[in-house]
Amino acid sequence: MADILRFRKPTAAERAKGNTLCRRGFHKWTVDGDTTFDSKQGRLVTRLRCERCGAFKTQAQ
Repeated sequence: MADILRFRKPTAAERAKGNTLCRRGFHKWTVDGDTTFDSKQGRLVTRLRCERCGAFKTQAQ
């Protein structure tokens, strides 16, 4: 079967859905992979990724 195409332009609310929280600092952080050892800091570091916008953040344990 063929892919269904949308004929109308998405509204501003549909385009910004989920990103408005991230722009105000309310990210939805999840662990992205395993914890790794950072030799500069000398401790384990966890890499976090936002589910909504895809931003990355590191957190020392």
